[in-house]
Amino acid sequence: MDLRAFGEAFIAMLENIGIPEGWVLLINWILGALILLVVALLLAIFLIWFERKVAGRVQDRLGPNRVGPWGLIQPFADALKLLTKEAITPDNADRITYNLAPVIAVFHIIMLFAVIPFADKVVGANINVGVLYLMAFGALGAMAMLMAGWSSRNKYALLGGFRVVAQLLSYEIPVGLAMLVVVLLSGTMNLNGIAQGQGGLFGLGWYVLALPAVFVMYFVAALAEGERAPFDLLEAESEIVAGYNIEYSAMKFAWFYLAFFLNTWVLSAVAVTLFFGGWQGPGAAQFPILGVIYFFIKVFIMFFVFAWVRATFPRLRIDQMMSFCWKVLVPMGLALFLSVAVVLKLGLPDVATWALLFVANIVILVVTLKLLGNYTSDLSRTQNKRLFAPELPRL
Repeated sequence: MDLRAFGEAFIAMLENIGIPEGWVLLINWILGALILLVVALLLAIFLIWFERKVAGRVQDRLGPNRVGPWGLIQPFADALKLLTKEAITPDNADRITYNLAPVIAVFHIIMLFAVIPFADKVVGANINVGVLYLMAFGALGAMAMLMAGWSSRNKYALLGGFRVVAQLLSYEIPVGLAMLVVVLLSGTMNLNGIAQGQGGLFGLGWYVLALPAVFVMYFVAALAEGERAPFDLLEAESEIVAGYNIEYSAMKFAWFYLAFFLNTWVLSAVAVTLFFGGWQGPGAAQFPILGVIYFFIKVFIMFFVFAWVRATFPRLRIDQMMSFCWKVLVPMGLALFLSVAVVLKLGLPDVATWALLFVANIVILVVTLKLLGNYTSDLSRTQNKRLFAPELPRL
């Protein structure tokens, strides 16, 4: 079963009834965009239910269990509740920017769906610069949140917007370095080409086998890019009363909520495409429907790991989070990038290259963890548990 046959048959049908070629392309693009939009919205509803159930089990709770079997209809009830709530706009807010921010927050993520390959050539836009496209459109999320914080005319929202700039722009550097390392190894920026490059060993020749430290760096940085614990300082309710979206209500708030879950799914899909073969698996090249099944299974496993981490680890301090990025992840990313470039320049056979890449990754990861462990142990010995050490008053 070749999924591309459906698209080709649809285009042939339009051409046979006499529609001009230009209109055929326009109809095909509009229909493809609508399919991606519907899939993204339905996917987000399921992801909300799934993560709430995972968090409930991890934290010894039940999660949604009343509305519908296993609470499956709870997300629809929540959506209906938000639809019926009053949408409030502060008097002093910049109305255009205020109302545009949640729209950009959602649609910049839906735009990312266009380049993710669900199976061999089953992709909205199979462009040669897919990785660059991801990095460019991914940066729009910080703009949307900064717009929300600035336009609300609220001090806490503005502080949350400043944290957006500090956190997301900083952690985009290790995420970008991880992507560039994969581009070096694969020799292409096309996401479908990267997935095809992992087709060895019956579809199990994944890049994570040669680049385990790069995947670890990407995963940790993706937690911060997805605003997930322990890096969810953008919405630290114990510090800034919810952050950049504090003045949003009803469906405007729901759009930010929707963007949060879709962003995590996209980060999971990118991780699967870059490191776990994407749609690759036994028989996927011959039967594209298997590629779709493999891809969604891998993505939901990755999403489960993201949800598991969020429900488990406590929140860091803002200074710890920023120090971890610039003092740990960025130097680690540069070391990995240089080591991979040197190994690939040697021109060794594929088996020797992958073995050497694996050894270099493990060495850099162990050295990084050792230095981080020494740094934290020195802090525990030199710093008192109190924020300020008590002193006797001087007379």
